Amino acid sequence: MNIPDGLKYTKDHEWVKIEGNTATIGITDFAQSELGDIVYVDISTVGQEIAAHEIFGTVEAVKTVSDLYMPIAGKVIELNAILDGSPEKVNEDPYGDGWMIKVEVSGSADALLTAAQYKELIGK
Repeated sequence: MNIPDGLKYTKDHEWVKIEGNTATIGITDFAQSELGDIVYVDISTVGQEIAAHEIFGTVEAVKTVSDLYMPIAGKVIELNAILDGSPEKVNEDPYGDGWMIKVEVSGSADALLTAAQYKELIGK
């Protein structure tokens, strides 16, 4: 199970990489493995200000659809266009090519988990 140090995590299994005032967000390796083969990513929130813990999109796997929760308040400024034609990138490389959105941060990251805390949460 890949849980990189240097990222922040949520109890809802999203990861966050904060660089300056921009956060890149995706789902964790644990989440994609639990979902199975991802066939569609639906995010239509570009340009919207979204509060922490609100839904910013959905991810559809072969057997289920799961909501995506905003880990940190901010304005969605970019979607990962690669996922339109290749949603399997989320399964193949959740922390790289499988990222989902970029956000202009307006909230605090204080409530996010460290890699060690996230490992404890999922029992790894």
